[in-house]
Amino acid sequence: MSRLLIAASGTGGHLFPALAVAQALPESWEIQWLGVPDRLEQQLVPSSYRLHQVQAGGLQGRGLRKALNLLRLLTATVAVRRLIRRERIRVVFSTGGYIAAPAILAARWCGVPVVLHESNGVPGKVTRLLGRFCSHVAVGLPQAAERLKGCQPRVTGTPVRRAFLEPAALPSWVPAGPGPLLLVMGGSQGAVGLNRMVRPLLPALLEAGCRVVHLSGSNDPESGSLQHPRYSERPFSDEVAGLLQHADLVISRAGAGSLSELSVCGSPAILVPYPQAADKHQDANAGAAAALAAAVIVWQHPPDHPALAQAIWRLLGPRLRGCDPVVDPLLELKAGMERLAVRDADQLLADLLQELSA
Repeated sequence: MSRLLIAASGTGGHLFPALAVAQALPESWEIQWLGVPDRLEQQLVPSSYRLHQVQAGGLQGRGLRKALNLLRLLTATVAVRRLIRRERIRVVFSTGGYIAAPAILAARWCGVPVVLHESNGVPGKVTRLLGRFCSHVAVGLPQAAERLKGCQPRVTGTPVRRAFLEPAALPSWVPAGPGPLLLVMGGSQGAVGLNRMVRPLLPALLEAGCRVVHLSGSNDPESGSLQHPRYSERPFSDEVAGLLQHADLVISRAGAGSLSELSVCGSPAILVPYPQAADKHQDANAGAAAALAAAVIVWQHPPDHPALAQAIWRLLGPRLRGCDPVVDPLLELKAGMERLAVRDADQLLADLLQELSA
């Protein structure tokens, strides 16, 4: 029996690709999970996989904080080494983040092969430091491979949940009507800065005939401030696959998970990278999409700046005016997203794990 330990923790960007790979493996595999307390894996993992927990933190900091983080890393590595030996783990898979460090070091200590997946265009600190200790480093974007030294990364794309790969219906609560559908989403937690850019533009778009679905997150103080029959605002939705597949245009952050979902759904997008993202990785992700003519980039700006409005009207204007342009910019972006998409990333990674476990 092949025994796999998956080390993935914290956010949907780490967890959902790992879950997709787990589901792509044969049922004969015994899969166990490594996470940390009080994170998202506590909600998503235990119903399907046995969950083990260690305390893991970042590699950053100075002085006493850095010493404490290193001590925590050492303690976690020893705990994971015991786990690997006790459960007779044959291969380890991680999607990066803090939890990857003790998993990689413990697996190396035990002589167990490791596959590390990096979804962002700029590899994270753990990937940069410890990728050379892994059997394989897989990357979601070619730009990441160019930034990694000491290992031979392979481009696999980033796995997405199965719902995004199959036809999905448009949710029944979406405003009905003939106008184009604009979807605004800021990721799993929403994005207050993005919402503030979008809200002043909505009245004119709605009056012009646009339908808008706004996933504004749970932390926006202005939530619920606009009411219109062609406007639907929700904190989040578990029907994002149907929204992406049917949207004429999406305004989104540029997280690697969101970008992968947009690409497999062929969704034309305006990307607004989160300006505080570590290592400016959302800038790189957006740049990778723009290089394939898959998206338009608008940098976060004050609500009174015209850049986002100009981009929206340039892309949606012909459909709102009922024109039939010679070149439809939305169709061009859709074609670019289809060039960016890797629809079998989960199977590529599952095949790699099976090779190492043979």
